[in-house]
Amino acid sequence: MNSASREALAAARERLDALTDSTSVDASKLADELAAVTALLQREVSLRRVLTDPSQSGEAKAELAARLLGGQVGGEAVDLVSGMVRSRWSQSRDLVDSVEELANTADLTAAQRSGALDDVEDELFRFGRIVSSDTELRSALTSRTATTAAKGELLRSLLGGKSRPVTERLVTRLVTQPRGRSLEAGLESLSKLAADRRDRTVAIVTSAVPLNDLQKQRLGAALAKIYGRQMHLNLDVDPAVLGGISVRVGDEVINGTIADRLDEATRRMAG
Repeated sequence: MNSASREALAAARERLDALTDSTSVDASKLADELAAVTALLQREVSLRRVLTDPSQSGEAKAELAARLLGGQVGGEAVDLVSGMVRSRWSQSRDLVDSVEELANTADLTAAQRSGALDDVEDELFRFGRIVSSDTELRSALTSRTATTAAKGELLRSLLGGKSRPVTERLVTRLVTQPRGRSLEAGLESLSKLAADRRDRTVAIVTSAVPLNDLQKQRLGAALAKIYGRQMHLNLDVDPAVLGGISVRVGDEVINGTIADRLDEATRRMAG
C-alpha cells in the first residue's frame, strides 16, 4: 500500500480496537458483517471506485456507504466502513483489502477474548503445513472449477469439530474468497494477524526432533532479543534438517544448530 492507504488502514485499525475493547460488542458477529462487506466491495467494482474516488467528499461517500449498508449489517460495521471511506485511499483495492483485514482481526479478537488465540495460531500453522505437503488437497481447495459449496464442505470435513470455530471460519473465508492470493500467502497473513493481536512476531522453527520446553524457552528468548519483540514459535519437525534447526522470521531464514544460534544471539547482543 502507498502512504495514503497505510494511514487510512492504521486509523481503521485504531477504530476497530476501540470498538472491540467494549465487551458489549459481539466481535464474531462484527467479523461476519465485515466479511460480507468485503464480498460486496470485491464483487461491485464500480461501487468501490465511487467509495474511494478522491474527487468526492468524504462525508458524501460516508453517507452513501451508510445508505447501502444500513439494515444489511449492524451499526458498528456501518460506522467502521463509513469512517474508512472518509479517508483517502491510493487504490480502490486497498479499501477491500483493509475491510477484509478488519474482519479477520475481529474474529481473532473474539478468539483472544475466549482464551483460544494460541490454539487458533497453532491450527492455522498446522493447516498450512498439511496443505503444503498434500498436493491433491491443495488442488481441491484452489480449484477454479470446484464450487464454493464443495470447498466449504471439504473444509468442514477437515476442520469441523477438530479445530476452533474461529479457525474454521477464517480458513473457509480464505478458501472460498481467495481474491487472487495463493492459499499459502493467505494463511501466512492470517498467522501474522494472530501474532499481532499480542504484539508478537511469528518464527517458524523446523527441527530434526521435537524441541523440549527448555530449548523452546531459550530459543524464544534469544529471538526476542534479536528482533526486539516477543516471539511466537510455530514448531515443525523434519528429520531432513539433520540435527540442526531452521528458523524463518518473515523473509529472513536462519540455519544452524540450537547451540550455534544461541551463541550468535549472545555475540550480536554484546556487539
